[in-house]
Amino acid sequence: MKNTYITLIIIAVMISLFSSCSTIPKGVKAVSPFKQEKYLGKWYEIARFDFKFERGLNNTTAEYSQRNDGKIKVLNRGYDYENQKWKEAEGKAKFVSNDTTAMLKVSFFGPFYSGYNVIAIDSEYKYALVCGESFDYLWILSREKSIPNNIKEEYVAKAEKLGFNTSNLLWIEHNK
Repeated sequence: MKNTYITLIIIAVMISLFSSCSTIPKGVKAVSPFKQEKYLGKWYEIARFDFKFERGLNNTTAEYSQRNDGKIKVLNRGYDYENQKWKEAEGKAKFVSNDTTAMLKVSFFGPFYSGYNVIAIDSEYKYALVCGESFDYLWILSREKSIPNNIKEEYVAKAEKLGFNTSNLLWIEHNK
């Protein structure tokens, strides 16, 4: 009985620690007001910071759709040139506080969530600047396979001003 009680306390502490972790870097603000229904659909990854889950992939896309439980289905896809095959990862996202602030948590691995924050978007929801929970994650997204130079420059300048090291951006090829 005593061991069960201690175990429950440890689990409660761990849950509170994980749930209190920030989902957005300090000093960065998520878009608000945000229109979820306009954001849903397919996005092409124009640029990103490299990290292990996308390493070696090009032609990367993300597709967002509404789930029956109110969460958002996330389908990430990219072409692995080394192995000559497509890779996919399906996950789910949910809003941190409300669906009019573009601060979400996304999970591809069960109960483990990470930050997903839209920090800039144009009025037509054609181009987006997205960051993770730290300054190690940044994406530039577009509804098309390319992005106008003025939008690219605007988003890179915004990211730099916020503290992101944009020299680490990989510019993604879309040829498949």
